Amino acid sequence: MKQSTLIWTILMVAGGAFLLFQASKGNGRVYVREIPVDAQSSQPEGEKQDYHWNRYQQVTESEKGEPDVRFSFSRTLGLWVAAFCTLAIFSFLYGDNPIYKFTESVFVGVSAAYAMIVSFWTEIMTNLYAKLLPDLARITFFPDIDSTAEPDYLYLIPLVLSILLLWRLSPKGSWIARWPLAFFIGATAGIRLISYLETDFIGQLQSTVMPFLVFASDGSLLWIKSLRNTIFIVGVLSCMIYFFFSVEHEGIIKYISRLGIWFLMVTFGASFAYTVMGRIALLSGRLVFLFNDWLGI
Repeated sequence: MKQSTLIWTILMVAGGAFLLFQASKGNGRVYVREIPVDAQSSQPEGEKQDYHWNRYQQVTESEKGEPDVRFSFSRTLGLWVAAFCTLAIFSFLYGDNPIYKFTESVFVGVSAAYAMIVSFWTEIMTNLYAKLLPDLARITFFPDIDSTAEPDYLYLIPLVLSILLLWRLSPKGSWIARWPLAFFIGATAGIRLISYLETDFIGQLQSTVMPFLVFASDGSLLWIKSLRNTIFIVGVLSCMIYFFFSVEHEGIIKYISRLGIWFLMVTFGASFAYTVMGRIALLSGRLVFLFNDWLGI
């Protein structure tokens, strides 16, 4: 038997034994409390109707013995599926394996399906179907549409462009899809350019325009704010000089450009540390789920 196979087998057996031990203690089970909910319809016209339903609130392990608390099989099954998927993703630390590939495929498929359903109901049904056929949309899926709403035939343009875009799937005439694709790319680039200029470019210019020395209302110098503004302005100017290649980087320009390199390195290091912190936060969240929510340790 290969060494890697032996290590993998030992880990699987130890993990299975640990799971059986935790399951024998009653961990990994979800208990819920049934809470009745009463509500009335908010229709402006017609008689008000009363609605009653129950919602289930998950309780802690110490409350499972109370009379209104019961075991939830569906939530327990979901908890174990989530724990299995988490462990399957963690198995990539040992190496690429079929369990990791299966879980990755499930995650990608579920994410794509969720995004497609959300886009269908928020974009196609709400912005296209309800605008072109408001009367039919009101009696089918959107009863809150105004009864006086008229069809907006301007939305026929995105409908035609969308149909032309689907022509890409046809074995012949796929070049027709280039026209709506060019329109969507151009429109998206134009919208993003305006938002970038307003929020990023102009915002950075406004944040850079600041005084070197900051004084309080009584005329005293605020050393901390003055030092912060000075460092910020010197950093911005030195970084800009580093990327200014029309002048030879010699003499004083050489030292200023090197100072800009130091500021850039600090910025890149802070961005990398922020990214690492985000990944560690994700890892700690999954570990809390495994040890707390699943195993109850």
